[in-house]
Amino acid sequence: MKVRSRNLVKVSGRADGPVVVLAHGFGCDQNMWRLVVPALERDFRVVCFDHVGSGNSDLSSWTPQRYSSLDGYVEDILEICRELALGPVTFVGHSVSAMMGVLAAVREPEHFAGLVLLAPSPCFIDDPATGYRGGFSAADIDELLESLDANYLGWSGAMAPVIAGNPERPELGEELTKSFCATDPEIARVFARVTFLSDNRADLAKVKVPTLVAQCSDDAIAPPEVGAFIHAQITGSRLVTLNATGHCPQLSAPEETAEAIAAFAGTRR
Repeated sequence: MKVRSRNLVKVSGRADGPVVVLAHGFGCDQNMWRLVVPALERDFRVVCFDHVGSGNSDLSSWTPQRYSSLDGYVEDILEICRELALGPVTFVGHSVSAMMGVLAAVREPEHFAGLVLLAPSPCFIDDPATGYRGGFSAADIDELLESLDANYLGWSGAMAPVIAGNPERPELGEELTKSFCATDPEIARVFARVTFLSDNRADLAKVKVPTLVAQCSDDAIAPPEVGAFIHAQITGSRLVTLNATGHCPQLSAPEETAEAIAAFAGTRR
């Protein structure tokens, strides 16, 4: 039961349905899925949780040693799968959680019927030597992290609307700003480095479970080239470009996002 309370694990939906696990990204919590969950609950058993250090997780479980890399989060995901013992699940990872799902599925593939990588990025930093485009230069990321360190609340207010996109819908940026600002600044600084400095490009080819790469049509954080790169690296994966814009399609286009998840997860039975 410690795992359930640590990550505030919630299970809903059809008891006999295939299982979908929803994992949120940096600065967010499971509330980010609230517009998607009702549509999925009709046909699936839905598992939501908060990463340690986010939302209403057990903050006393957070340590910089465990969570200074993706490995701590990956082990949490695997512990949740073992604890619930619901059989192979379709894991839906948004943003940085997409790579957590990749690493978890590589480490213990028996827990996963499939992966949905939503607005994913294996590496945010451009690599001119290989021609890889992540969307940011190394200097961009250094500046971003320095700004976050200097004034986290100010950084949140400036960056959240950019990440959310959809400037004609300012309420999306406002919601993301509130979510960012609710995160402990010390935890956010560590998680930001994990998010923006990790490079998991080499891990993609190790994925052997069915995978859907779902990118947004206009995303300031993960450009189209990133989705194409992931699709090319994961053998047999499918790539879809949602009409949704911004980096949080579960907020900006929840119906389309739920439909994409359901269509993929429904074929994994």
